[in-house]
Formats: sequence, structure tokens, C-alpha cells
Amino acid sequence: MKKADRAVFILKELEKLYPKTPVPLKHKNHYELLIAVLLSAQCTDERVNKITPLLFAKANSPKKMIKLEINEIYKIIRPCGLAPKKSKAIYNLSKIILDKYKGNIPSNLKDLEELPGVGHKTASVVISQGFGMPAFPIDTHIHRLAQRWGLTSGKSVKKTEQDLKKIFPQNKWNKLHLQIIFYGREFCTARGCDGTKCYICKSCFPKRNNPVKTLKS
Repeated sequence: MKKADRAVFILKELEKLYPKTPVPLKHKNHYELLIAVLLSAQCTDERVNKITPLLFAKANSPKKMIKLEINEIYKIIRPCGLAPKKSKAIYNLSKIILDKYKGNIPSNLKDLEELPGVGHKTASVVISQGFGMPAFPIDTHIHRLAQRWGLTSGKSVKKTEQDLKKIFPQNKWNKLHLQIIFYGREFCTARGCDGTKCYICKSCFPKRNNPVKTLKS
């Protein structure tokens, strides 16, 4: 099966499995989404969804957030990991959003990426899930599966994003990135599949016998 054929097959199979793709991180506005995505770095969505209601009960807007002490933010988000760095980033980005953007979340990658604690992936998620603009955020699941499915060399997250954007239609990106994440969590996990066990891996490479050594993001 050629790469283009694999891409078509993968699209069809993921659509069958996940016709609906609810946003994993609970939020009520763009600001809450931004904070939730920032907190999700090296933390599970499940844990983030337990912490954010506690944080947003105190501050669900930039104006309210800067009224809190950084240490107060830290104590709430501590279970998410990297709390010292994240608490400072949340406070500082909230101040910038107030001062520079009048409390509104920027709707473009460049401005988002300039905010403290917001990298390309976080900005891409906000653009995609918050504003509905085409983006292909690459997380560990997508980076791993794209290599197992022979869609990228996996030399870097940036290269994986470039390769997937080339092979999949732009109007599929937003939904597809979630579908791949869901599949990676359910069927093609880091330890549960090595590129030879799950349905899509076996279908794309039926003659593959050796495990695929995937490069980390």
C-alpha cells in the first residue's frame, strides 16, 4: 500500500471509529481553553479536567487571574506537574492578554506563540479547537503513530507536522488530529502496539514483522 493509499485508508477507518470528536479539555471560553492546554503539557487530560474547575472557580478570565498571587495559582495547579513554571506563565500571559489584547485571546499562531508558556503545539490547539481554523497540533500519540503508519520519518515534531499537512486535506486536519489521538490512546499505545499489532498498523503493513522503533518528540 502506497503512502497516499494508506492516508485514504486511515481517514476512512478513523471516521468509522470516531465520527464525533469532542474536545478533550473542558472549557467555556477561549481563555479557559488556552489555560487548560497549557496545563496539559506532560499531564493527562483527565487530571487537567479535575484541576481546571478549581482554578476557574477563582479565575476564569485574565482580569480575575492577575488578582491571584502566583503562589495561589501554584497551589491549585500543583498536581498537573511543572507547576512553578506553569503558574508564572499563567499569571504573566494573563497580564499580557489584558494589556496588549484588551482581555481577548489572539486568534493567530504568531501572537499566541509569543505568550509565556505557549509553544507552537499549544497555539495550534487553541487555533484549531477554539477558533476552528486549520491546524495540525502534533502530540506524542500523533508523532508516534505517524511513524508507525509510514507517513513521516519522525525526525522531529516539526517534520511530522509538515508531512501530515502535505498528505491530508486541510479541511480534515482539525478533526483528524483528535481522531489520531483517540486511536493512539485506545488501540495503538506506546507499549500496547509496536507497529505490528493494532488493526491500522497491520492493515497498512501486513508483511511487517519487526517492531517499529519510533523517535520521540
